[in-house]
Amino acid sequence: MDEFLSKCLDLAMSVGGKIILAIIVLVIGSLIIKGIKKAMTKADKFSKLDKTVQSFVKSFVSVGLYVLLVVSVISILGIPMTSVVAVLASCGLAIGLALQGALSNFAGGLMILIFKPFRVGDYIDATGAEGTVRDIGIFYTTIITIDNKRITVPNGDLMNSNVTNFSSEELRRVDLNFKITNDCDQDVAREVLLKAVSETAGIITDPAPFSRLSAVDDDTYIFTIRAWCESGKYWDVYFDLLENCSKALAANGIDDPEERLAVRLVKPED
Repeated sequence: MDEFLSKCLDLAMSVGGKIILAIIVLVIGSLIIKGIKKAMTKADKFSKLDKTVQSFVKSFVSVGLYVLLVVSVISILGIPMTSVVAVLASCGLAIGLALQGALSNFAGGLMILIFKPFRVGDYIDATGAEGTVRDIGIFYTTIITIDNKRITVPNGDLMNSNVTNFSSEELRRVDLNFKITNDCDQDVAREVLLKAVSETAGIITDPAPFSRLSAVDDDTYIFTIRAWCESGKYWDVYFDLLENCSKALAANGIDDPEERLAVRLVKPED
């Protein structure tokens, strides 16, 4: 009995020592990895890289270092690597199927890095998600919506779908339609709208603004306004242009057919 207890004690001390050492290595290794990531971020050469490349490289290095750390911990615990490899090989089909999506996302991340359909900071619309790209990782891309929601999109899905990048070009065009009654002089309406466009801040003159009659429907004229602005000022110009054109039409007595109909409906009988 004493011999059995002695063997159990020796085994516990041996295994316990390995477990403690493995925990120490895991903690210290995690701290070292965090330090390496911080040092990378502060490095001058790294900071000069494109933000998209920075994000991808940080994710790749982080995953690689953590894999090395896990392998080191397994070795300290005394688990033969040959046994680990044998187990992984025997489960290769299941692991391959399980990692199929992950490998697709990884390949998608590489394609994004190489072909650059969008970058960190761009405003995009893809796979039902629309917003500003905050981070491009090795597996997922993080998008922040206008109302500050976080959307995580697999890179594989991004590379297999249409991506609309609203920030890639220097200029964007603002398109607006206005309904007016057909008893209004078309030339007057066009000039009123063009003047409102020219007085809107942020509108550029080359390409020149456009104001023309684009459709006729019963008692309605539909005028289309097209004006160009810098991509970063699009929404400010959009709302300012909508407000200025609406005010200009009202100031010149040019009615919206729906508003005129509403007035007729509520007008009391004599």
